Amino acid sequence: MVRAYFTSAVAGAFLLGMATAAVAVTGEFGNMCTQGLATGKDIQTDCSVNAELQGKTYCFGSKEAMAEFMKNPKNNLAKAQTYYSKKHPS
Repeated sequence: MVRAYFTSAVAGAFLLGMATAAVAVTGEFGNMCTQGLATGKDIQTDCSVNAELQGKTYCFGSKEAMAEFMKNPKNNLAKAQTYYSKKHPS
């Protein structure tokens, strides 16, 4: 009897986790990889790899791209903003 409750609790927690993971994150630059933009490339992402800087969410195509970006976030963000504004004018 106790095992059945435990199994149900674990299954419920797993499903809750999956539902939370399915919630889409919306980032700056139309969910494009911020490091990609910093290097002059348009790389669309699902924003599952992301970081928050100065209250804004930035998406990355991979954990490696995010790690590279974080080596110099201020400079890379400036490059990304410059490239994005030229390539995607408002």
